[in-house]
Amino acid sequence: MELSLILALFGFAFASSITPGPNNMMLMASGANYGMSRSWPHITGICAGFAFMICLVGLGLAQLFELFPVLNTVLKVGAALYMTYLAWMIAPAAPSLDAPEGGRPFSFVQAAAFQWVNPKAWAMALTVVSVYMPDGVFAPLTVALLFQVVGVPCMIAWAVLGVGMRRFLTTSGRLRIFNGVMGALLLASIWPIVVT
Repeated sequence: MELSLILALFGFAFASSITPGPNNMMLMASGANYGMSRSWPHITGICAGFAFMICLVGLGLAQLFELFPVLNTVLKVGAALYMTYLAWMIAPAAPSLDAPEGGRPFSFVQAAAFQWVNPKAWAMALTVVSVYMPDGVFAPLTVALLFQVVGVPCMIAWAVLGVGMRRFLTTSGRLRIFNGVMGALLLASIWPIVVT
């Protein structure tokens, strides 16, 4: 892989991984509600699910969307419905900050599976495969690994931001407000799906 392509891929990976989106909003909420140690399965699930998505898209899954355009609509509707459900679940949540074992953060499997209804993950995977994918049988795996090198620290930063907010979320009322805002932001991230 040429150095210029690697640098471009790293730039795209950083820009798309650090910006707000469904994964980052939920990681910040997880860090605030459950702490860093209980957010690790969420982070690793995102990593595994997205890497698998890049590999499958790189091996030809994207062609299905070209052959069957109705799949785009099915994905948009499914993603909007599921993200609305998640926002509904996040918004009223207020586990006790004194009992961090309360509540249930995303598991590894839930976070990995979420990538398949996450419109930002789809947009990132389709873009990285169509624009940055080099030739070669191992290209999808190489791109997935390079993307993770940049993406993982970005995800950790969002979870740590949530953990840092815990010192301000010292009452159930504040935590409810925070979770309400996180739920609203997750709903707002659906808007681009609905209007395109």
